[in-house]
Amino acid sequence: MPKWLKITLKVAGALIGLIIILFIALTVYVNYNKQKVLAMITSELNKNLNGTLTIGTIDPTLFKGFPGVSVELKDVVLKDNRWAEHRHTLLTAKDLEVSVNASALLKGEVVINKIDISNADIDLFTDSTGYSNTSIFKTKPKVEKDPKEKQTSSSTQIKRFSLNKVNFVVDDRRAYKLFKFAVNNLQGHLDYPNKAWNAGIDLNTIVNSFSFNTKKGSFMKNRLLKGHFDISYNYDTQVVNVAPNNLNIGDNTFNVAARFELKKPETPFTINLKVNNILWTSAANLLAANITKSLKMFDLEKPIDVTCDLKGALGLSGDPSIYVTAKAKNNVLKTQGGIIENCSFNGTFSNNYINGKGLGDENSVIKLYHFNGSYKNIPFTIDTAFINNLNTPVATGIFRSRFPVSKLNTIIGDESLKFTRGIADLKLAYKADIVNFKFTKPYVTGNVDIKNADVTYLPRNLIFKNNSIALKFTNKDLYINNIRMQNGSSVVYMQGKVSNFLNLYYTAPEKILIVWQITSPQIRLGEFLGFLNSRGGQSSSSKGMSRAANAKMTHRLNTAFDKGQAELHLRVAKVYYKKFLATDATADILLADNSMKVRNVSLKSAGGSLKMSGLILQGPVNNFAVSTTINNVNTNTFFASFNNFGLKDFTSDNLRGFLSARADIKGGINNTGNLVPKSIRGTAVVNLKDGALVNFSPIKSVGKFAFPFRDLDNITFGDLKARFDINGDKIKIAPMQINSSVLNMDVEGVYSLSQGTNIALDVPLRNPKNDSKIADDNKRNKKRMRGIVLHILATDGEDGKIKIKWNKNHKKTKTNDDEQQTGDSQQTPEPVQD
Repeated sequence: MPKWLKITLKVAGALIGLIIILFIALTVYVNYNKQKVLAMITSELNKNLNGTLTIGTIDPTLFKGFPGVSVELKDVVLKDNRWAEHRHTLLTAKDLEVSVNASALLKGEVVINKIDISNADIDLFTDSTGYSNTSIFKTKPKVEKDPKEKQTSSSTQIKRFSLNKVNFVVDDRRAYKLFKFAVNNLQGHLDYPNKAWNAGIDLNTIVNSFSFNTKKGSFMKNRLLKGHFDISYNYDTQVVNVAPNNLNIGDNTFNVAARFELKKPETPFTINLKVNNILWTSAANLLAANITKSLKMFDLEKPIDVTCDLKGALGLSGDPSIYVTAKAKNNVLKTQGGIIENCSFNGTFSNNYINGKGLGDENSVIKLYHFNGSYKNIPFTIDTAFINNLNTPVATGIFRSRFPVSKLNTIIGDESLKFTRGIADLKLAYKADIVNFKFTKPYVTGNVDIKNADVTYLPRNLIFKNNSIALKFTNKDLYINNIRMQNGSSVVYMQGKVSNFLNLYYTAPEKILIVWQITSPQIRLGEFLGFLNSRGGQSSSSKGMSRAANAKMTHRLNTAFDKGQAELHLRVAKVYYKKFLATDATADILLADNSMKVRNVSLKSAGGSLKMSGLILQGPVNNFAVSTTINNVNTNTFFASFNNFGLKDFTSDNLRGFLSARADIKGGINNTGNLVPKSIRGTAVVNLKDGALVNFSPIKSVGKFAFPFRDLDNITFGDLKARFDINGDKIKIAPMQINSSVLNMDVEGVYSLSQGTNIALDVPLRNPKNDSKIADDNKRNKKRMRGIVLHILATDGEDGKIKIKWNKNHKKTKTNDDEQQTGDSQQTPEPVQD
C-alpha cells in the first residue's frame, strides 16, 4: 500500500473518530444538561410567541439526527394568550422530535433542521369577532436592547417536517369555514431559493370536513386524500402556488392545482380540479350537500369527464364561487321522469348565475349544452337546457324533435289515442318547476306539426285517416290550426283555440273549453256514431298506477277529452245521415261532460230548410230533447230520409207535398243511432201544402165499397193542418179536416206503433170534386159534410195491420174525444231544453 494512502486513511479515520467522539460528547452533554437545554429551546421558541409553549420532557436521540443533535420532546402544548376565553389549544403533541444544528448548539444557539410531530392535535381557531389563536405567532414590537446583552438567534429555515397521526383543524367561526383532516402521514421537505421557499409534500389524510360554508355542508367529506404536492411561496408577492399534480380523492385520481394570496387580509384562493372517467354520483358526492342534492336529480350510467373550479376567500364568509363542467357522450341519463338513451351533452354548474346576486342556491344554475338523446325511442335535441334557482328549481330550454307519431303510443298509454302512421315535428320552448326532483306542470310555447297521421280514438273506437294538425302554444293559450281529419269518407277541416290551456290542464282539466271553427265538404254522421258509445273499460294504468308517469299524463288527457268542454261552430257543405242529405249546414254545438247542446242549427234539405236546437245527454241510452222548425220540405224525400220516423202504415211512398212543421220532441237514441222504441215524447204541428195521398191503404180499404168509382190511388188536397201529440209508441191525432179531390174527412184518434190504434174517420160520401170552386169558406165548410157520412174506425187487426170497421158509437167517441181534447188543451206542455 502506498505511503500516501496509508497516511490519508489514518487522517480520515482520525477525523471520523473525532467527529464520533464529539457527537457522543454532545449527546452526553445534552443528556446531563436536560433542564438547561430544555430551558434554552423553550426560551428560544417562546421569543416570538404571543402565548406560551410548554414541553413536558426532553431526551436526546443518539445518532438519529447525525451529524446534528436530535431531541425528542414529550407533551408539547402551545396556547395563545386568550386561551382561557375560547379553550382552543393551538398544538397538543405527545411526541415532537426536533433536529438541531450541533455546532450552533455549542455556541448556545438553536438552529432547527427538522421537526417531526406525532400523535397530536392542531387546532387553528378564529372566533366570531375575527380573533384567531394563530396570533400567537405575530411578531412582537422591537425593543431597543443593551448592546452588551448577549444576543441569540435561531434559523427559521426548517429543512424537513412530518406529521403522523395528527388531527388538523381550521375552524373559522366568523367566515363559517371548517376544515378538519385526520392526517395519517405527511412528509415534507423545504428549500430556500432567493426570497422564496419551495416545498415537496407527500400526503395521506382523511377529510372529515372541507366546508367553505358550514351552513351548506362539506366537500370531499370522509374521503381519503393521497398524493404529492409541489408548493412554492414568494416573499415579495406573498402568493402560495400549488403546482398541478395528481391527487387520489377516494377512488378517483384528480389533477389538482391551487393558488393562495396571503398578502390580502381576506386571503383569496383558487382551487382547480380535473378528473376523467368518473361516475356522476361519485362526482356529485364530492361536493357540498346542497349541491349534491341538486345534481342527484339526474344520474348517468357511464363515466364522464369533470372539472371543478373553486374561487373564494378564506377570510370571508359565504360560499366560494363554484364552476363545474361535465361531458357525456352516448350515455344513459336517468331522471325521475324517465330514462334518456344515447344521451350526449356538455354540462356546467355554477352558483353565480347572475353576477352581483350572490353565491348560493338561489343564484345557482345547471346548464346542458347540445343535449341530444332519445326518450322511449323518440329522438330529441335541446340546444341549451337550464335549471336555475336550486331552492325552487325551474327548468327551461328549447326542445326539438322529429319522429314517427306511432312512437307516442308508449308515452300516452293505451287509454286515449293510438297512432299508426304519420310524422311529428316539434319545436317547443318550455319552462317547468322541479318538485322532489320531478318536472312539474311544464309550460311551453312553440309549435307541434303532425302530418299524414292515422289515429284511433280508443274509448269510442273512432278511426281517423290521413290527418294533419298544427299546434301553437303561447304563454297562456293553445291554438290548433290547419287540422285535416278524415274518418271514412268524411273530411273535416278545423281551427281551434283553448284559452288558459296549460294552467287548466294541470289544475282542472275538466274546465278546459276548446272553441272550434269546423268546415267540411261532406260529413257522414253515421261515421261519428262512436261518440254516442260509452267509454271502454278501465285500462291497466287506471286500475293500478304502477306506470306512474304515463298514468298521470293519460289521466289528465282522458279527463280533458271526456270532461272538458268543446264549443263547435260548424259549416258543412253536405251532411249525410243514412238516407238523409242536407246542404249548407251550420250549427253551434257545445260538448260538455256526457252532454251535447245544439244551437242555431240550419240546413237545407228536400227542397226546403230546417232549423233546430236541442240537447243530448250521454248514457246507456242517449236522451235528447230537440226543437225543430221545418219549412217547405218535400214530404216524400223528407220522410224517406228519416226512415218514415218509425211509421209502418204511413210512409214516404204514401205522401206528396211540401211540409212545414214545428216539433218539440224528447226521446232516446241508442248507440247505433236508432230511436229507442216507445221513448219519444212531444208535440208536432204540421202544415202540408199541395199534398197528395198515394196508395194509402186505409183510404183504399174504405173505397172498395164506398167509392168504387173514384180515384183513390192519388188523392190531392189543399192545405192540411194537423197537430200530433206523441207519447211513446202512441201518436194522438188532434181533430183535423182533410179536404181532398176524392173525398173529405174528419180525422182524430190515436195511432200506435205497436198496439192501441184507434182512429175515427168521418167520411161524407158526396164527391167534393167541385168544392174548390166555392169561394166563400163558410159555405164550403157547411157543404163538405152534407149527405151520407160514413163513420169508420181504424183499429188494430189480428194480423198486425190496420183493420177498418164501422164506428157504431161515433157520437159517444166524438164526445169523449172532445172532452179528452179539452183536458189536453188545458195541460201545460213540458218545456223542451234548448
